[in-house]
Amino acid sequence: MPNPQTFTLGLAALSLAACINQSAYETTPVVVATPQGDVTCQLYTKRQILWDRATHVPHGMTIEQGDTICRREGERQKG
Repeated sequence: MPNPQTFTLGLAALSLAACINQSAYETTPVVVATPQGDVTCQLYTKRQILWDRATHVPHGMTIEQGDTICRREGERQKG
């Protein structure tokens, strides 16, 4: 059984994380050309690559594939 104090601290951390307004960290969307078509990415600050995500993917591409492409683009721009 988990320690009640640990549980409370974890719950507090999750609550705080839910309050973060990601839109304050958004950059101008970018378009990444792929062999399947263009992927539109919403990137965030260079320190928040985990938030980077696809907002539009070409037909036949999954959102998960688009998200991976966008995270790679975030890494590239971070470089």
